[in-house]
Amino acid sequence: MRKIFALTAAAAVAAAAAYVVYSSAGGDNTTAQRAVLEPGAPLTAVQLPPELSDTAMIGKRAFDAVCAECHGGNAAGRNGMGPPLVHKIYEPSHHGDAAFMLAVRNGVRGHHWKFGNMPAQQGLTDADVKGITRYVRELQRANGID
Repeated sequence: MRKIFALTAAAAVAAAAAYVVYSSAGGDNTTAQRAVLEPGAPLTAVQLPPELSDTAMIGKRAFDAVCAECHGGNAAGRNGMGPPLVHKIYEPSHHGDAAFMLAVRNGVRGHHWKFGNMPAQQGLTDADVKGITRYVRELQRANGID
């Protein structure tokens, strides 16, 4: 009986040690990273494209003025505040351009992340949202999200 208990305890310690090593080595980088990030810190590193289209440049200005407070600079997300839009969840095949327009107009019930609901955003024209969407799409492409 003691041997079984000792083997079980040793296995549990080994599993815990493996988890710690795996997590600190980046095995589950998102979870490990969130555990040590300060509130409001970027949730992902975003590679910027060499240049933005004129529409995306206008969209960047609108994004910085309205969206970056929650979604972070360059759409990298903010810990505890809002998700990164440069993420495979927001790729065009899953969240089309119309989804961005609907999110701004109507708000969004939180369903992919644990940031809560996104309220509707005031003061943005359809042209502003199209520019923001273009900016996000160009950032996504620069980061391998098509």
